[in-house]
Amino acid sequence: MSNKIGIIGTGVVGTAVGVVLNQKGYEITGAYDIKSESTNQLVERIGCTPHTSPQEVSRSADILFITTNDAAIGKVVDTLADRRAFYGDQVVVHMSGAQSSEVLDTAKAFGARVLSVHPLQSFANVDGAIKNLPGSVFSIEGDKDAYDVAVGIVEALEGEYFFIDRKAKPLYHAGACVVSNYLVTLIDFGLKLLESTGIPRSAGIKALLPLIQGTVNNIENVGIPRALTGPIARGDLTTIIKHLDCLEQMAPELMKLYSWLGFYTAQIAVEKGTIDDSAMEEFQRVFRRELSRAVSAS
Repeated sequence: MSNKIGIIGTGVVGTAVGVVLNQKGYEITGAYDIKSESTNQLVERIGCTPHTSPQEVSRSADILFITTNDAAIGKVVDTLADRRAFYGDQVVVHMSGAQSSEVLDTAKAFGARVLSVHPLQSFANVDGAIKNLPGSVFSIEGDKDAYDVAVGIVEALEGEYFFIDRKAKPLYHAGACVVSNYLVTLIDFGLKLLESTGIPRSAGIKALLPLIQGTVNNIENVGIPRALTGPIARGDLTTIIKHLDCLEQMAPELMKLYSWLGFYTAQIAVEKGTIDDSAMEEFQRVFRRELSRAVSAS
C-alpha cells in the first residue's frame, strides 16, 4: 500500500498525527475540518492541500484518518458513503479510545478495510501531542487483514502496540479513563483533604507533586502491587481508624470515597503479600461500616 494519507478532523490529534507521519515520510494528500482555522493549522505546518469537503480528502488517500470528535465519526462515515467516497483496498482509521472500529463498518461495503488505532496518551494541545505521540503505546483493533497497515503506522510513530477485540473496546477505554482521568480526581481528593486542615491549595499541590512523581517512578521500577506503600500495606489498622475519625470530624463529605478506595487497596496489599486475608477482612469490615453509615446518613 502507498503512503498517501488523508485526514478528516484536524484538531489536536489529527494535526499531530499529520505532522509526525509527514516527518516520517508519509505523504499527506489533504486535510479537511468543518472549522477552516483547524484545517489551516495543519496546512501551515506541513504544506498539505486544504480540501473543501471530506469526500475530496477520502478520494485522495489510500489511508484515511477520521480524527473528528467521537460523536462526529459516524456522521462523517455516513456522508462519505452517501457520496460514494470510499473505495476498494482503502484503509479507514480512527484514533478514538471510546469507539471501536465498528463505527467505520459502512465503509466496508465499498471494499475498504477499517481500523481503530488508539494511543494510550493524554494530549492537552497540538505541540504537546506532537511531542508525546511518538513512543506512545497503541491499541489496534479492526480488520485483521489491515493490521500490517496499523503496525506500519505505529512503528513510524516509534510506538509499541497490542491487539484487542472490538467487543472489549469499552472496557479497555474504561481502564484508560481510570488511570488518566480519575487520577486527576484522586489528586483533587487528596488536595481537598489537605485543604480541610487549612493548607492552601497552591501549597498542597506543590507539596504533593514529588510524592505523586515518586509513586509513578515506583510503579515503573517495581510494578504493582509492589509499589503499594502506606498504612494498609503495613497492616496498620490503628492509623486508618485515626484517618476515619478525623475525616468524620473535619471532612465527612469525603468519607465515602476514602472508604471505597481503602476497601479496594486492602485487596492490593494482600496481592503484595504484606497482609493476609484475615487482615484484609478486618480493614474491609471497618471500611464497610463507614460506607454503611454514609449511606444511612444520605
